[in-house]
Amino acid sequence: MSKQSLRISEIFYSLQGESKTVGLPTVFIRLTGCPLRCQYCDTSYAFSGGKMADIADIIEQVASYQTKYITVTGGEPLAQPECLNLLVQLADKGYEVSLETSGALDVSKVDGRISKVMDLKTPASDEESRNLYSNIAYLTQNDQVKFVICNRNDYEWSKQKLLEYKLGEKCEVLFSPTMGQQDATELAEWIIQDQLPVRFQLQLHKILWGNEAGK
Repeated sequence: MSKQSLRISEIFYSLQGESKTVGLPTVFIRLTGCPLRCQYCDTSYAFSGGKMADIADIIEQVASYQTKYITVTGGEPLAQPECLNLLVQLADKGYEVSLETSGALDVSKVDGRISKVMDLKTPASDEESRNLYSNIAYLTQNDQVKFVICNRNDYEWSKQKLLEYKLGEKCEVLFSPTMGQQDATELAEWIIQDQLPVRFQLQLHKILWGNEAGK
C-alpha cells in the first residue's frame, strides 16, 4: 500500500492573520488546488503545481517549528480527500488545528477536534452559487463562519444570512472587508450601527507584510 500523500504548495511559519487565534505563531500547510475562482483570491498560485508529500513527512516538518497551532489551508484543502487523514493525525499529535475551507465542499467528515473556519461566499465573490448550505448543520462552537465583504450589497446579504441561519447561535461569525474593495472603517461602522453579534476582522498579515506570499 502506498503512503498517504498530499499535493502541497507550501509549508511556512508565521503569525496567524485571521480567526480566533489571530496573532499566534502558527504553522501553515497550504494544499494545492481549488475548484473555486473568487474574484478577490490572493492565493491563486496554489491553484496548480505544488509537490507531493507524505503525511508523515509533513508532520515531521511541522514539528520542527515547535508551535502547537496549525492551520491547514489552500486553495481548498478539502479538494484532496487525504486532507481528512492529515487533520486527524495532526489532532492525534496534540496540535490545535484549524481548517480554512470555502464552504463549497462537504465538511461533515472533518474530525470534531478541528476548528473549521468556513466561508459563506458573498455575491461579489462571484462564487455565491457554490455555497453548500447543508454544511451549516455541522458547525459547532469550536468553529467560525467568515463573510468576506466587498461592498454594501455584500454586507446586507451577509446580515440576512446571519439572521436566516441563526449563525450567531451556532458559532462565532466573522465579517472581514476585502482589501482594496471595501473600506474597513465603513464596514466597522455598519456593524456598530446595526448592533450585529459578529467579530470585525482585519487580515493582520496584510497589515504587517502587505500581499507577500509565505507570510
